[in-house]
Amino acid sequence: MLRLSLIGAAIIAITVVIHAIGTTTWVSHLSREYGRAPKLRFRQAIAVLIKTVLIVFVLHTIEILVWAGAYQALLPLHELGSFEQAVYFSFVTFTTLGYGDITLSEGWRVLSGIEALNGILLVGWTTAMIFSVVQAIWRGMSDNNK
Repeated sequence: MLRLSLIGAAIIAITVVIHAIGTTTWVSHLSREYGRAPKLRFRQAIAVLIKTVLIVFVLHTIEILVWAGAYQALLPLHELGSFEQAVYFSFVTFTTLGYGDITLSEGWRVLSGIEALNGILLVGWTTAMIFSVVQAIWRGMSDNNK
């Protein structure tokens, strides 16, 4: 169990780096492009929000693929028969949807719990970032109405 916990911690570190690079790059871009309280028209604000959501969706997908790759590299072949199954399992685990139609055997289950916790934390981070972007847009829109 210690070995799997350390492997899980390493994968968490990788996904946090991916998320940190992606989100800080995007927020830095928005700050350079629009400033702290962007004065955007409605369509521009919607475009920024759509781009923000799509970027974090891509980040989460990459992070899920990292977990799926780890499952394929670490688990015995009979655990997850194909990469597609590993990706599916990783998606439902990372998002804590947990259909339960695919489960890991007793010796490997701790990894799925670690992935679920990783997903909860990164989705929370994403929610906070999107809220921050929305707040900046609202601040800019309220400044426009003064």
